[in-house]
Amino acid sequence: MKQLQKWGYRPNEQAVGAMVTLMVKAAVGDGGQRISLHLADQDQQALVLVLSHQPGPTPDDTVLPRLAELGASSCGTDSAPDGRRLWALLDL
Repeated sequence: MKQLQKWGYRPNEQAVGAMVTLMVKAAVGDGGQRISLHLADQDQQALVLVLSHQPGPTPDDTVLPRLAELGASSCGTDSAPDGRRLWALLDL
């Protein structure tokens, strides 16, 4: 959140915090020993990416709809060699 503000954006703090919390909880639910959180911005949008570093099933069916309800303009999940990725794109 603070990084987005440093970059000059004024996002809805409560919504962004809820999105990140939801994504981190889903990654922790994969049972790994660590997670990674990445943040990027481009063209008045922010990308929040959480990696679980564990191969795992997709999160329960409520995670992506809840991200959309919180304001994600797009979101998704997939698996990669470094584990499951969960991402959300936010209009700023």
